[in-house]
Amino acid sequence: MKPKLSLRQARRTALSAQGLARARPTGLVGSRQVGRTFERLALLQIDSVNVLTRSHYLPLFSRLGPYGQPDLDRMANRRPRRMVEYWAHEASYVRPDLFADLRAVQRRTWMTAHSMPAALAEDLRRRILEILESAARPLTSRQTAELLGHSTERATANWGWNWNAGKRVLEDLFAAGLVSSAGRTPQFERLYAPTARIHPAGAAALEPSDPQQAVLRLAEAAARAHGVATVRGLADYFRLPVRETAGAAAELVRKGILEQVEVAGWKQPAFLHAEAVVPRAAAGQALLSPFDSLVFERRRLEELFGFHYRIEIYTPAPARRYGYYVLPFLLGEDLVARVDLKADRAGGKLLVQGAYAEPDAPGHTARQLAAELALMAQWLGLGEIEVRPAGDLAAALKLAVCRE
Repeated sequence: MKPKLSLRQARRTALSAQGLARARPTGLVGSRQVGRTFERLALLQIDSVNVLTRSHYLPLFSRLGPYGQPDLDRMANRRPRRMVEYWAHEASYVRPDLFADLRAVQRRTWMTAHSMPAALAEDLRRRILEILESAARPLTSRQTAELLGHSTERATANWGWNWNAGKRVLEDLFAAGLVSSAGRTPQFERLYAPTARIHPAGAAALEPSDPQQAVLRLAEAAARAHGVATVRGLADYFRLPVRETAGAAAELVRKGILEQVEVAGWKQPAFLHAEAVVPRAAAGQALLSPFDSLVFERRRLEELFGFHYRIEIYTPAPARRYGYYVLPFLLGEDLVARVDLKADRAGGKLLVQGAYAEPDAPGHTARQLAAELALMAQWLGLGEIEVRPAGDLAAALKLAVCRE
């Protein structure tokens, strides 16, 4: 008979694996804690939206509280790099040891230049690689275009002098792992360089990885980060093929690394990592980025927490239900509210554009959320919190913020 977990046990297991089950550190957070937290998660999803702060900064704040963003920047930009940028769950910072496996299983997924004439694509690949190899420092796509002799103006019908072609080939070289990001400009543009210069393993990072073994290792890393998950959840963490992930999960069960379990209310079988902890209680509190690794698989989020969540960034404003950049609020082992946040940097304010309580939110939700917002405002260097009237939690939250 398969072991059984209650839904609450599964929640606490997931929170523990993600570093969200315990209260955050109260003292100064150093670079070692930042590094260990990233190692636990294995990836940080990147997104260009900067209405609050860049998305990859938020998961560390959720787990550690106010930490120095430069500590995270150094992990990506200084040698030896402790995280590298690649396609994982969308564009992400990943642990360098996962790069070769990710490259083996999914680089073709992200290729975009397949519709171009083959001879042109090959010529552009050769020329772009020569430019990046000979450059004294990493280059943006615009700088690469200028050296290539391509115009960055609106595309023309001529593929050969259309920067869209060069851009697509450059992105394909990134997807193939042959070039990497050496960092980002203040405008969040990638700075491209040959991977052998960027990856801490050097040219060895480009050695081929067996695809079957790659899926096995990535599925294990996903299981460790999840604590407990279905095959779909395991596959989604690194965007692995579901069928191959199912085979990897079965193999990991045979090796004793995973255990197949039943979770109350889940239709699909689940897999519990051998090192997963099932805490008796969860005492964490956090605002979660829309791109946090706890929440980015929406079906799993709903199965675990009964929390229906969608990102509404691309929804026309009149059709949005909760707002543009909405963060779930974790209190203990429940998601109890959601807030639409914006950083008004010029005005020095953290704007709460909307605040909504979940049906079973406890009475102290507004008070705890106000404390969390005060901590976030401090971390972002914003001196004031302004709560606007949208949402059924807004009035109570405004009062709590005034008392904070």
